[in-house]
Amino acid sequence: MVKIARWNHDGGTQSGFVDGGNCYALPTGQTVKTLLDAGLAETLKTARQVVGSAPPVPLAEVQLLAPLVPATIRDFVAFEEHVEGVRKSIDGAAGVVPEWYEAPTFYFTNPHTVTGTGEVIGIPAGCDDLDFETEVAAVVGGVPGSDGRNLTATEARRHIFGYTVFNDWSARDLQRREMKVSLGPCKGKDFNNTLGPWIVTADEFEDLHDDEGFLPISMAVEINGEQVGQDLLSNMGWPFAELVAYASQDSVVRPGDVLGSGTCGSGCLAELWGRNGSKTPPPLKTGDVVRMIVEGIGTIENTIGSRREAVTRMPAQTRPRNRVAAAATTGI
Repeated sequence: MVKIARWNHDGGTQSGFVDGGNCYALPTGQTVKTLLDAGLAETLKTARQVVGSAPPVPLAEVQLLAPLVPATIRDFVAFEEHVEGVRKSIDGAAGVVPEWYEAPTFYFTNPHTVTGTGEVIGIPAGCDDLDFETEVAAVVGGVPGSDGRNLTATEARRHIFGYTVFNDWSARDLQRREMKVSLGPCKGKDFNNTLGPWIVTADEFEDLHDDEGFLPISMAVEINGEQVGQDLLSNMGWPFAELVAYASQDSVVRPGDVLGSGTCGSGCLAELWGRNGSKTPPPLKTGDVVRMIVEGIGTIENTIGSRREAVTRMPAQTRPRNRVAAAATTGI
């Protein structure tokens, strides 16, 4: 199994491969981006060379980082069960809107606030309803001769370089307010995203796809050691190849792009709140430990830190709706 990671060790940050409990660094000047740009086939060759020659560093001695610095992050909402439960929690409405079935839906989130497993996740200012979202993300790599535009699903599958675990942290109370403006989510989401613990290359999953291209691997989430959600990745409404293809329509996907599956069924608190009719289990609090486990990929774990105490809302100023500017008084 080829696992690609980034880590801090001995005062520096390195990129490379994890194999057999050891980390093997790429040659100086090469990064995960180097591998993504080169594509999957070249990366598999590089992995054999590096693991066979680089000095091993025990995994237990390094601090894992997010396995890549994403170029972009598109997060889809591909699980019907999740949409059903969260809609009831956020909007108080039952069922799934018909438009969800017509095409995949995604939003862009912040690539600059990505964290890795083991990091402390602070509660954003003004948030009382902190939540997690249990997801898998596909990572896009380069394909010789393709510019990543207007891909078919078959073509898009070749652009899937690998997979990683994705926690799309959510400030639900901030999200509820801002989405009433029919835009967003924005501050309810962009404070943090966790990716990790590494990227497992797509070739490891080739024999697991079912006839329709879905991956029937297990996803689970625990709070303080107690499982609160579990699902199969194959319960997505679209396989990843179709999500990548859709993202590329009249647009482009490039190496380093990350595409999230959206939250699996029972993979977040808001969905459970909608189904239970109350905030049960309660929102995350300082000291809670959230652990996500995805079969064939790995585990990420984060502890919740303190809340930043600040007032960040900026009320709109009441302005006259003049159609003509006032006469200039500067004499110019």
